[in-house]
Amino acid sequence: MEKIKEIIVVEGRDDTRRILESVEADTIETKGSAIDEETLKLIEKAYETRGVIVFTDPDFPGEKIRKIISQAVPGVKHAFLTKAETRAKGKGSLGIEHASPEAIRAALSKCYTETIAKESLISQELLMDAGLIMGPNARMRRTKLGEKLNIGYTNGKQLQKRLQMFQISPEEVVTVMQQILEEENDNA
Repeated sequence: MEKIKEIIVVEGRDDTRRILESVEADTIETKGSAIDEETLKLIEKAYETRGVIVFTDPDFPGEKIRKIISQAVPGVKHAFLTKAETRAKGKGSLGIEHASPEAIRAALSKCYTETIAKESLISQELLMDAGLIMGPNARMRRTKLGEKLNIGYTNGKQLQKRLQMFQISPEEVVTVMQQILEEENDNA
């Protein structure tokens, strides 16, 4: 079983159980989106000693947890799963605990480290031209872009920031969007 050096931050004990079924790792549980100071200090200590991978559900509370941790402990890594990969069979709930071990291993192998760029690499014009913001298929294209780049889903307002945060180049966006548009044309 693959061993993960960094400590993985998850939301709860069911997520920890699923992680341990997939890889050999240590986890810290936030116990939901109301992260207390003690947990943040524990995450900061983990970051300083071994590194941290934030691995939360692809929903609003999961994004809230990511933001809180990123503000308190800049430089943590992020792993993402899609909503489809975390959907419970026959239910509407989402969660890391529902993901397959293969999907978890794949997400952990493609972590991003958040960086703060002085200026944006990706312009709003590029995002508009690519049909990622403002348009009839923009949401679907953002979803596919997030899946292909393994950066999770983001709304139109946050897309530029997410791409900048993970230092994704305009060339990468254009290449992936060409793939997405080819897939759209093949399905038409």
